[in-house]
Amino acid sequence: MRFWDSSALVPLLVEEDASARVRAEYARDPDLLAWWGSPIECVSAVVRLEREGVLAAEGVVEALARLDALVRSWQEVQPVAAVRQTAVRLLRVHPLRSADALQLAAALVAAAGDPWTLGFVTFDARLAGAAQREGLAVLLPT
Repeated sequence: MRFWDSSALVPLLVEEDASARVRAEYARDPDLLAWWGSPIECVSAVVRLEREGVLAAEGVVEALARLDALVRSWQEVQPVAAVRQTAVRLLRVHPLRSADALQLAAALVAAAGDPWTLGFVTFDARLAGAAQREGLAVLLPT
């Protein structure tokens, strides 16, 4: 099982340059762990693509159906106090946005003090750097 941030989840939902690599990574280990807020971030990304004219309305429907299936299959880190406290600490020590701090905090809380035991799948370079500094095994789909 590996933690997937939204930057790695979106290419599973909509066809992008990285989609084939992400599908291969998913096929290697389809047991996903994700943050409670990841569906919100994914919907935001999908509808932004629609607003930008990159994705048609039927593509949005298909992407949201894929998201719904993924959400039903993954394990989810809930918004507990430990995630909030860890996110606040992460914001103080890494150049992260709040949503990224919450994603990383969720992974760290899920790792239960052993970050090197949890893979972290992301395409976000800034988040990957912070995750590596926190001891997570960062996997950038290749």
